[in-house]
Amino acid sequence: MPRASNKDVELEYANHGDAGKPAILLINGLGSQMTRYPPPFCDELAGKGFHVIRFDNRDVGLSTKFDGVAVPPLAEIVAKRAKGEKVDVPYTLDDMAADAIAVLDANMIRQAHVVGISMGGMIGQCVTASYPDRVLSFTSIMSTTGNPALPPAKPEAMAVLTTPAPDPGKDLEAFIKHSVAGSRTIGSPAYPMEEAYLRERAESDMRRCFNPAGTGRQMAAITVTGDRRERIKTIKAPVVVLHGAEDPLVPLAGGQDTAANIPGAELRVIPGMGHDMPPQLYPTFIDAILRAVERSTAKQRAV
Repeated sequence: MPRASNKDVELEYANHGDAGKPAILLINGLGSQMTRYPPPFCDELAGKGFHVIRFDNRDVGLSTKFDGVAVPPLAEIVAKRAKGEKVDVPYTLDDMAADAIAVLDANMIRQAHVVGISMGGMIGQCVTASYPDRVLSFTSIMSTTGNPALPPAKPEAMAVLTTPAPDPGKDLEAFIKHSVAGSRTIGSPAYPMEEAYLRERAESDMRRCFNPAGTGRQMAAITVTGDRRERIKTIKAPVVVLHGAEDPLVPLAGGQDTAANIPGAELRVIPGMGHDMPPQLYPTFIDAILRAVERSTAKQRAV
């Protein structure tokens, strides 16, 4: 697959659809590879008349890893930030936003419709706020603002992120069971995914890349970047916010806060949806993206 460069960081990406069509850039969430935007979803979106690009964030998948670079415990990062002290971390969400722009540059794309899921939505906020001339529209999915006053994840959902997985090199079956259980914990109660699908996805993703330390560094980037409300208030691009009513990891209040702080943002709440992307909801996700595109097109025509 092709690669983009942001200084010393190499970013693996993949293209779907006609490169001559309007571009949609997909940004994934914490610790997840571009595979979490499955080809059937990307192809369906491309079939609507778009050039769809997905990529591995830094520290995951086939992109550059920051192996051996330690980060302080999250509790220490939070405590230092509360005191106004500087925290030394390998990178921030703004660095990851620059990665996204590098992927556009590698494809010679001047402007794109940006889509971000979970942490990808946070990165998308930074892209849209910091590079307004590069973003035609933004679709934020199951994400939040960094507002410290918002309700936290449910304990069992947070445990999915903080409980180390068994080493697949020592016990593959235990690793797969751990992954499937985590997917069930944060998943959509009204749209459960089949056991076979979750098992195959867990093993396939693991064989492509298993880098739990990278997830810790990405969590540090989220924590250090902090509250983004003042920044996203400057966003002028059309925005659609999609959030599950049953999300246990990033509660609905996070999506509501995102929409409330982005001028003119449209909020869509999906009953029965948790913190995942079940195939049954592909049409719902695509419809939200198309709505953001539609709003962007209408805005351009009005100018």
